[in-house]
Amino acid sequence: MDTRHRYIVRARATRVRSGVIESKAVPQPIKFSAPPEFQGEAGVWTPEDFFVASVVTCFVSTFSGMSDLSKLSFVSLEVEAEGILERDASGWKFTEIKLRPSLKLTQEKDRERAARILEKAERTCLIARSISAKLIVEAAVSVAEEIPMPLAG
Repeated sequence: MDTRHRYIVRARATRVRSGVIESKAVPQPIKFSAPPEFQGEAGVWTPEDFFVASVVTCFVSTFSGMSDLSKLSFVSLEVEAEGILERDASGWKFTEIKLRPSLKLTQEKDRERAARILEKAERTCLIARSISAKLIVEAAVSVAEEIPMPLAG
């Protein structure tokens, strides 16, 4: 297995505080802007949104991959993510990211194993391990009588 990978994206300015980000690996470019509170355009993705999104998408993909390897079936996983941006003497920075996973299991007997996988996903998500902001996970696990979600491999 390789021990190093590269991810190349390009951003270009389209007007003041706004632009487009793209990658050869992804067919659809994404418009972005500074957030409105920093004189940016409302209604488009911001660097702050991307930052929080990178943590939550990493958590979801890490958890679902671990669940697949562990043969843990679940009905659904939804994760709300909240990034806390604060200003101190050195400027603005994210101080914490709160993840609120809501996991619905197919069977009560899987509750303890699911909690262990949630904790492991929190510890091993590579994006969360790469940032200085504190990660807080507030998980809610329930059991639903539904058909398990198939994981595409």
